[in-house]
Amino acid sequence: MVDSFIYHNRTKIYFGNGELSHLHEELAKWGTRVLLVYGGGSIKKNGLYDKIVEEIDKAGLSGYEISGVKPNPEVPLAARGARLCREGGVDLILAAGGGSVIDTAKVIAGSTLYEGSPWDLVVNKVQPEKAVSLITIPTMAATGSEMNDCAVITNPVTHQKYGWSAEVLRPRVSFLCPENTYSVSPFQTACGSADILSHLLEVYLNQEEGFDSIDGYMEAMMRSVIRWAPIAMAEGNHEEARANLMWDSVWAINDLVESGRHVAWSCHGMEHELSAFYDIPHGLGLAILTPAFLRFALREETLPRLCQFAINVMGVKNKGDREKVARKGIKRLTKFLRETLELPAKLSDLSIDETLFERMADNVISWKGQEGVVQGFVPLTKEDIVEIYKACL
Repeated sequence: MVDSFIYHNRTKIYFGNGELSHLHEELAKWGTRVLLVYGGGSIKKNGLYDKIVEEIDKAGLSGYEISGVKPNPEVPLAARGARLCREGGVDLILAAGGGSVIDTAKVIAGSTLYEGSPWDLVVNKVQPEKAVSLITIPTMAATGSEMNDCAVITNPVTHQKYGWSAEVLRPRVSFLCPENTYSVSPFQTACGSADILSHLLEVYLNQEEGFDSIDGYMEAMMRSVIRWAPIAMAEGNHEEARANLMWDSVWAINDLVESGRHVAWSCHGMEHELSAFYDIPHGLGLAILTPAFLRFALREETLPRLCQFAINVMGVKNKGDREKVARKGIKRLTKFLRETLELPAKLSDLSIDETLFERMADNVISWKGQEGVVQGFVPLTKEDIVEIYKACL
């Protein structure tokens, strides 16, 4: 039986090249003093920064900016941003960058109106009643943070990387312009595409009842990523490829496909610990973990779903016994990640050994688990998680 749910998504989307010309209109609606948040300066190299400043001026807003967001964003920078907002009377945050920048901006928005450490809000899963309004300009197709209510942030002291979901973190407006992703490197395009696939798989691989139409939608989006990712990698300014990946990214994780189902985000929990300790790209960690997780999860009760994935997404012919079909689907996905996306196949390729696996598994269980077990597509104990990590070496 499908779980009851309420679906509401307040984010307004401007989609298409040139749509950033409407930014000043939305800025004027939502604030008077703005904080611009961005990363390492790529938006200055590709000209996006100048366009944004022009739109801010056109809207008649004043404000501040904060840069230096890392690929795996950290709490101290978000805390500094929140203090700046409080002291400067900022009532609007504008995030321009990838998911790390947008997630940092969300934590700033959610913690500005509250005293204390933003990490306390994250760890305690606080649901604030209000937050500073947020507008986003994504420059990469990956996390879908531009249309959802979740932010993922790292505590560099404890090496814990957790997600924080609250409705007030959802952006008011997002500008999805494919041209802003043209300069993303083939490697980062591959990592982002692996992230999109993982978002869909985490929901799709579920033993609970769901909606047939949503299953078909997820299958179509996964096929879309498989089709367009290599084209975007080969031709950075291929508008159709970039546009499809950007739209897939948003709809993979904006609450639509997971409505009515419990989703444990098992692979994400395991990967968050990898990138918290080793600072690797999130999508890369998922690309390494996902095949190992699927092989671990292969058993009689999961065969129907894994076979459906193999047939409808990976194009495996529906003949022979179900286990062979499922294994062939996992093998084809692995080949796509390794050969087509050209991503490293093993943790050992990244100089990662098993030294921290026990500690990482403890963190996954403490955040995701109930009574020592993560209840997802298959239940995972601490020992199971360590086994999956070791299978990735």
